[in-house]
Amino acid sequence: MTTAAKFWDGVAEKYARSPIKDMDSYEHTLERTASYLKKTDDVLELGCGTGMTALRLSPYADTITASDVSPCMLAVGQKNAAEQQIENVAFVQADACRPPSWSYDVVLAFNVLHLVEDLNAALASVHEVMKPGGLFISKTFCPPQRGINLRFQAVRLALPVMQLLGKAPFVRFLSEAELDAAVERAGFEIVECDSFPVRDARRFLVARKI
Repeated sequence: MTTAAKFWDGVAEKYARSPIKDMDSYEHTLERTASYLKKTDDVLELGCGTGMTALRLSPYADTITASDVSPCMLAVGQKNAAEQQIENVAFVQADACRPPSWSYDVVLAFNVLHLVEDLNAALASVHEVMKPGGLFISKTFCPPQRGINLRFQAVRLALPVMQLLGKAPFVRFLSEAELDAAVERAGFEIVECDSFPVRDARRFLVARKI
């Protein structure tokens, strides 16, 4: 088991119990994402965690393959899918750099790209498993570029110690411009971009395979 899988297995139960901090932003992300999906689409989600997003989006797609490195996270998702009687979401253990070998209309990556150690390899793999003209939809943490964010600065200073103690995963601090450029280098054309909410913003991207 990889280091990442061990970390996320260890926090799976707590993660599953934690409420979403900004529900309005989450609902907005779901709404924007659903507007791009078709009932005929085969969708892959990378870093699905406990599968909440995949289950919420299941009515808008034909199939969703929800993948994650953590077996414990996936087990929570499978349990929730069974309880909700959702049959078009399959849970698969996979790394973002080695996604399930299939051909997808849409690939989703929410709050995961900044946790991937080899971002270029992950984006190349996404490009490889997508159908021509397919869509890549992501939402990613990028450090604040304006003003002084004391909370972010404190977390960044503490992060190396937390990682050494196994209390935090790998984190990449990409600017929005760097993230956009990486997606374009991987062979995508950005068709929509936004950053929300105003505080603690995440970069929302929709990009088409070219």
